[in-house]
Parts: sequence; structure tokens; C-alpha cells
Amino acid sequence: MTPAAFRLQVHEALPSTSDLVIRLAETGEPEGLAVLARQQTAGRGTQGRVWEGPSGNLHLSVLLRPTEPLRLAPQWGFVAAVALADALLPLLPDPNLLSLKWPNDLMLGGAKAAGILAETGADGAGGLGWVCIGIGVNLARAPEVPGRATASLAAMGIVPPVPEEFAVSLLEAIDHRRRQRQAEGFAPIRAAWLARGPAPGAHLAIRRRGAEIAGRFAGLADDGSLLIDTGGRVQSLASGEVA
Repeated sequence: MTPAAFRLQVHEALPSTSDLVIRLAETGEPEGLAVLARQQTAGRGTQGRVWEGPSGNLHLSVLLRPTEPLRLAPQWGFVAAVALADALLPLLPDPNLLSLKWPNDLMLGGAKAAGILAETGADGAGGLGWVCIGIGVNLARAPEVPGRATASLAAMGIVPPVPEEFAVSLLEAIDHRRRQRQAEGFAPIRAAWLARGPAPGAHLAIRRRGAEIAGRFAGLADDGSLLIDTGGRVQSLASGEVA
């Protein structure tokens, strides 16, 4: 059963679940809409990439309307990542297979199995008007991503759940984590992400604006920015891609 906080719409096919949610958000759709497409033909990832959406995988976008400053918007991608980990962990034979990669990937066995794209709009007062969280998960198939290893539950020998059923589990996890954030702030979300993120001091290379920044992982800032020690100086990176 879908959590009371959400209204799940299921479509046979859509170009992009997030495009539909954003269009409805801008016309006043209330918080709690969740749109699932059994097949997605023009999904979007970060850095302008296309996210292939074959049937059997999860293609879900969720509309939230938190009343808070726009500067807190990046935290919602981490809320979604932690919730997605919560929903996937019971399906895995070994929890150590799962890791989180900054800023928006979930990995299984070191290969990309899910991506998250949080998009936002401002309200009339300059605050956060809406958040659309788009989530794609390789349940049944692992589409190729140039230059990246990909994974799926099925390829790992795990019977994949039906996307609609997994969506319900994921929405329950999102509801739990957003309530936790509302009650306790970002700290427990950050801690949960760090528990599945890079090891402290791990070497990272971040591609950003055509350049590469290399250093040691030094944690997450309050706004979700990546902290990287580049040799005596800790930099805070709000955008980029870990190689």
C-alpha cells in the first residue's frame, strides 16, 4: 500500500517522469505526487546524460514542497540516496555490496546501479517552492553507460522486485528520512550517507568545469558539498563528478 503521504501514478510509458512532475509542480500540484513509468524513453541524468529506461527497471519521480530556504535544496538528493539505500539493503545478500558515490549515484559491487537527480524551483519569496526527485534503479537490466561499469539486481543473481512494489518500499523510506530530517536536521542524513560513502581519507579525483581536482575525502559539508583535502587545504565542492 502506498504511504498516505504520497499519491502514486503509474504510466505504461513516458518520455520523462521528472518532466511530468515538474510541469505539474509549476501549475500548483500539491506535495506528495509520485509518478512511475514502466518504460521511460527520454530520461535525464546529471551532466546532460541520457538515462535509459527499459521495462523492468524503476523510473520514479517524487514531488515535495518543503518550506525552507533555497540554499538547503542540495540536501534532498542525499535524503533520496539514503532512502534508496534503506529500500535496497533488505534485497541484498551482503550489505557491503552497496555504496554511495557523491553526489548522486548508488553502486552495487562498485558498479553504478542507480542514479538520482533532484531539481528545484523557487517560490515567489525566493524560498524553495518545490523539489522533484527523479530516481532510476537498475532492477532487471543494467543499460550501458559510456565509460562506466553498470550493475542490476538481476545480473547479481537477485530476483528483482516488480517496479511498482519497489516504489512503495522506496516511498516509505523517503517518508521516514524526510521526517527524520524535519525532526533532527541534516546531521543524521549526512551520517547515514557517510556510512555508505567513501572511506575517510580515500583518494578521489573530481572532474569539474573541464578540470580535475584530486585529493583525499574529508567528508560532507552541511549543504552536501564534497569536502576534499588537496594537501593541507580542504576545499568545498558543490558540483562536479567523482571519476
